Amino acid sequence: MIDQDRILKIDIKQEMQSAYIDYSMSVIVARALPDVRDGFKPVHRRVLFGMDKLGNTSDKPYKKSARIVGDVLGKYHPHGDSSVYFALVRMAQPWSLRYPLVDGQGNFGSVDGDSPAAMRYTEARLSRIAEEMLRDIEKDTVDFTPNFDNTLEEPTVLPTRIPNLLVNGASGIAVGMATNMPPHNLSECIDASVALIDDRELTVEDLMQYIKAPDFPTGGIIYGFAGVKDAFETGRGRIVIRAKAEIEVDSSTGRETIVVSEIPYAVNKSELIKKIADLVEEKRLEGISNINDESDRAGMRIVIEVKRDANASVILNKLFKMTDLQSSFSVNNIALVNGRPQTLNLKQLLEAFVDHRHEVVIRRTRFDLAKAEERAHILEGLIIASDHIDEVVKLIRSSRTREEAKTRLMERFSLSEKQAQAIVDMRLGQLTGLDQDKLRNEYAEVEKMIAYYKEILADESVCMKVVKDELLEIKEKYGDERKTEIIYSSEEF
Repeated sequence: MIDQDRILKIDIKQEMQSAYIDYSMSVIVARALPDVRDGFKPVHRRVLFGMDKLGNTSDKPYKKSARIVGDVLGKYHPHGDSSVYFALVRMAQPWSLRYPLVDGQGNFGSVDGDSPAAMRYTEARLSRIAEEMLRDIEKDTVDFTPNFDNTLEEPTVLPTRIPNLLVNGASGIAVGMATNMPPHNLSECIDASVALIDDRELTVEDLMQYIKAPDFPTGGIIYGFAGVKDAFETGRGRIVIRAKAEIEVDSSTGRETIVVSEIPYAVNKSELIKKIADLVEEKRLEGISNINDESDRAGMRIVIEVKRDANASVILNKLFKMTDLQSSFSVNNIALVNGRPQTLNLKQLLEAFVDHRHEVVIRRTRFDLAKAEERAHILEGLIIASDHIDEVVKLIRSSRTREEAKTRLMERFSLSEKQAQAIVDMRLGQLTGLDQDKLRNEYAEVEKMIAYYKEILADESVCMKVVKDELLEIKEKYGDERKTEIIYSSEEF
């Protein structure tokens, strides 16, 4: 009896272990960690794909957020509506994402930590840069999988033209692991990708000549480079970020004020001001007479007035030490590679993106080639028909049914069923002399395209040139200057 109890307990324990492992893997793969190729978790991918399918693009009017969320929930995302809406909101916040993927209209929260308005009040559409992540998705460039009720299909990854995981970063807490990746500058990431395409032997140190450091949407100053170097080389590191603060002196009174124009990434502005006020009230920080938040649409401006007998530089250093005017960002580059979580350095992240783009271009070219060959085949039939126009007209008119006309055309001119169908469907006016020239010109163009597609598929260097050209086009369209400065600390010089 005792043995049976022990066996039962062991069985239950093993079942619980197995169930917990299954649960943790589902959280890791299906919810919490981004895919290394497009940098998205499933919820973000589903929101963007759902908006694309709704026709909610940057050149169309905004749609109510509630409609977008409802569509994504009904079709692709079998979880709560709040997870979908908050994913949509975050992608629209310019202080959360370096390059926002959603163009929002209405109250989408603020850098002070205010909540966004309810989804029935806000409107959204895809931003132009988000459309580059979905471009060519209809050309069999990525794999699709059935949705939760097997009625529709959704993409397993997006055919993104942007190294989104590096550019916008990611954060997520899974079971037993977490990811926390900082955003970077698009121009720098594309320059590094192009350099890697030209020379696959480049080291992390070589790539750091292109990508200097993370580039946060809220600006600020990266103070010290050791953490950045660790993060790029190992996938883990601690980056210290300082607010951008200047000391202004009133020429008439000689009084000093500290003016903060940029704060560290993910710091709540109103909480920061409250913390400084609390320190002054508790007498832990002396020398400050007043704090004003003068931020407006033009930008951030926190004014800290210093007492006459105090030294602004000393107070600023104390503020860095005691408040979030200096904070740290712990980098943990964990992403899914072939469905498995992996810690990645800078080179591995760029390689994964370049390989993904290579595969997308190959698959797109195969799709375009098949379509071009299909069109060439039809054009060959139409050209034969235009060369024997009188006989074709006579043959079709003397046939009792369309099927009989098709069969006779196929027998007389050795045509395929598709070619015969195209001739039967054609209007008589299209077989005139003018349209004969058009047909021949189109056929010559299609033949050129077929030769080009075949060249891309046969020659790796031609394919990589296409990848490179498309990346440089993205840089031309959306590239910008760095927002975050880098100051090397004294011991690193």
